[in-house]
Amino acid sequence: MIRYLKEILMAVSFATHYDYYFSRISALGVGFPLMLFGGMFVVLTVALLMAAYVRQTLIRHCLALVIFASAVFFDVYSRVTADYLTYSSFVSLVYSGGFIEEALYQYRDAIISGVLTSLPLLVGIALKPRRRAPVPGAWLVAAPLMATLLLSAVLFVRAGEGARGLPFMYTPLAYLNLFAYEALHNTVGPREPVTLARTGQPVSHDIVLVIDESVSGNYLDINTPYGVHSNLKEPRPGVDIFNFGYAASIANCSVDTNVTLRYGGTRADYVRINSTLPSIWQYAKKAGMHTVYIDAQRTGGHLQNLMSETEKKDIDQFVQFDQTSVRERDMAVAAKMIELLNDDQPQLVIVNKVGAHFPVHDKYPDGFMAYRPTLPRGQFVEVADSGERDGFNGQPDDWVLYRNAYKNTLLWNVGEFFSRVFAQANLNNALLIYTSDHGQDLHERGNPGLNTHCGGAPVAEEGLVPLVVIQGSGLKTLDWQAHLADNKDRSSHYNIFPTLLQLMGYDLAAVQAQYGKPLSEPTADEFTFNYRFNARLGASPEWKHIDLQNIVVPEKAPTSVAVGQ
Repeated sequence: MIRYLKEILMAVSFATHYDYYFSRISALGVGFPLMLFGGMFVVLTVALLMAAYVRQTLIRHCLALVIFASAVFFDVYSRVTADYLTYSSFVSLVYSGGFIEEALYQYRDAIISGVLTSLPLLVGIALKPRRRAPVPGAWLVAAPLMATLLLSAVLFVRAGEGARGLPFMYTPLAYLNLFAYEALHNTVGPREPVTLARTGQPVSHDIVLVIDESVSGNYLDINTPYGVHSNLKEPRPGVDIFNFGYAASIANCSVDTNVTLRYGGTRADYVRINSTLPSIWQYAKKAGMHTVYIDAQRTGGHLQNLMSETEKKDIDQFVQFDQTSVRERDMAVAAKMIELLNDDQPQLVIVNKVGAHFPVHDKYPDGFMAYRPTLPRGQFVEVADSGERDGFNGQPDDWVLYRNAYKNTLLWNVGEFFSRVFAQANLNNALLIYTSDHGQDLHERGNPGLNTHCGGAPVAEEGLVPLVVIQGSGLKTLDWQAHLADNKDRSSHYNIFPTLLQLMGYDLAAVQAQYGKPLSEPTADEFTFNYRFNARLGASPEWKHIDLQNIVVPEKAPTSVAVGQ
């Protein structure tokens, strides 16, 4: 048996994922597509076996480690998301590389499981072969390389599709080839200066865009009867609040939404616009405004959401909270906003809050534990947007605890946040737009998985966000009331960038021609969000329409639970 240990281990590796392979065979059915699939499967499998018979130890071990790492990557993604790793998802993960340390910590259980599951493959390839393969040694080395290139070519022709059901240890490697090709052939062009004309007077008030994190529009009291208390529903003296209700997010991933909010990409032209047209900072500076970016999610000057050092040069004040605990950072944001709103200097302020990104175990103080039972506390106090959910297996009972912790987090990071802003900020000369980067899949329908967003087959709630305009009662900016009834529950993130430009005094006709309609006009929005934002190689984006008739909303909490409401 020792003589065939190499072959046995590799067979075990394949057998461990038999359901992945057979589900694809079942989906294809009998026919020509199955023949093509079978041929490709055999070619890739034979190439893998040939790699295991490379005589040169160093080369064989290097091949084993690369294939092993690719297999673990695919396996861990599947475990965490209960979904297939598409090319678009792979690109999103690459763009989110700045979160690698948090991700390693958060998903360590899944990573350990993936490593253990893939160990037979690693050892099977790495073991010294006891027999010589009846082909030249150069062929053995070339086989896995050529097989990866072959799969890459198939995926290139099919716009990133075509690897489903094939030996999955090749898939991330093929995706990496495609990504490298695209990076080398990126010819979208240089960043352009501001060319739109301004027609208004110099801006004399603050414009603030508050982008919350993972706050789903269907969980706030401004949109649903038993939503969490937000402090945005009650009338405020000296302040007008215009609730545009439910809005569609740009995408169901943070990076995609945030970069588009800063550059103004449209549904039809977001790649070109985000890559070549001016940033919101450039427009603000052209309008004579001081620019401020408040990032409560990162520390140490680290950039996120595809922000570059070049973009950062147009930000006059870059604010992070290195010495502030994660739980207190949104309160630090409120304090900084209050300072800026009270300084009588017109400025554009963009905020990325901590909000309610997982883990939500410890993002609120004990005094805001209004919903119970909740997730165990104390393990993730200093984790901003990642962390292992200890004991969280994604079962229905687990999600009950998660949803309660999520609502407690909203009470603190939304309700208390706005309580402090309204109590201490001078809003007489300020205009605030409040939204979130995306919504959440909190698994109210019992669907499997551990993820709350960025899914390849998303539920509608992943793209459902709040949209609220807050303005000093005496401030004359845009006529928000004129089309509020038309636009409520019918607008999206795509209306925010043109709204900001109109507020800065840029010509409305020129703004609409380039960026679409602002909230001051009937938006006639498609009410969809993009879940294949990184559509590549000729593929098209995938849009999910949000049907408000089928949205899941929170149920009424027991009276004894809903303290703080």
